[in-house]
Amino acid sequence: MNPISARLLSQQLISPQFVSPHDAVEWMGAMQAQEYRMVRWAVGMRTVKPSAKAFEKDFNEGRIVRTHLLRTTWQLVAGEDLCWMLELCRDSALRGLRGWMKSNGVFITDAEQAVVQQVFTDVLSKSRSVLKSDFAVALKDRGMAMPDQRLSYHIRLAEYSGMLCSGDLLPLKKSYSLTSEKLPACVAIPREEALALLARKYFRSHGPATLEDFSWWSGLGLIECKNGMDALGAELVRERWKGLEFFLHEGSRTRGFRSGCVHLLPPYDEYLIGYKSRHVALHPDHSHHAHNNRGIFWPVILLDGEVIGNWSAASGKVSTDLFHPGACLDEGSIQKEIDRYKKFIRV
Repeated sequence: MNPISARLLSQQLISPQFVSPHDAVEWMGAMQAQEYRMVRWAVGMRTVKPSAKAFEKDFNEGRIVRTHLLRTTWQLVAGEDLCWMLELCRDSALRGLRGWMKSNGVFITDAEQAVVQQVFTDVLSKSRSVLKSDFAVALKDRGMAMPDQRLSYHIRLAEYSGMLCSGDLLPLKKSYSLTSEKLPACVAIPREEALALLARKYFRSHGPATLEDFSWWSGLGLIECKNGMDALGAELVRERWKGLEFFLHEGSRTRGFRSGCVHLLPPYDEYLIGYKSRHVALHPDHSHHAHNNRGIFWPVILLDGEVIGNWSAASGKVSTDLFHPGACLDEGSIQKEIDRYKKFIRV
């Protein structure tokens, strides 16, 4: 088993199978979405013809949703998946959020939460999509002015309650909409079924991966994750690599990899952050180039699936910096990927 080539195929980074951004996100299950602008490229590069406008269309129509979900952090999910994923991860996410609030000396009562969420509803009754600043002004007008951090916690609580989700896509600022207005009616799924569905989505898009990887990615406990995997039965295939047990979905592709393949990965891309252990694609000696100990991830360059450098895009210019001493990067290959990124922004 070659885990690098298998992951590149599973993650749709080579020979992508999907035309629409929605289909790519639905395939991935959930995609880390910290960087409001660069996550668009994370999705686009996993489609046959990357297009920023196609992403915007799916986002504004609610076919793609950005909200706080797995691991108490930003995620992109398909609109039809939000309801059951939120039900599955809500308790774990709220525990994490309450822990952050406590460490910052913030306590919000149920009564305060109800009042603030009514204000959110009132604001959104007048506009389909609003900014955080619109909530702040409305609260101030009602004599409930609050620090920005406290307002952020209220917004996140509203997301976890299923009330708020992402609004229309804007160039720089994130917006919010009522979930009930933007998405179809919620359809409940039994927890056991939801666990199996999440496991299927993860291993078909991230495999080969370990049980520990799945638990890290989902934010759920090892026992629940194992139960979800066991429910898939023969759908999951076991493979051993360097003494570790990996799992692949039975439908995983094994052909399509080609050498000399270059990718410009955005920060927080699933190719790295979707696993507890990242040594498969990122040598430990170079990990500090890809992320720091506080969970901040930077844009990286892949050569045949291995992290070899960093890149950045500012004022329409893409710059690269290789740190892997053994990397032999063809100028034509890197330029082709740079051109693909620039074209994505334009179309």
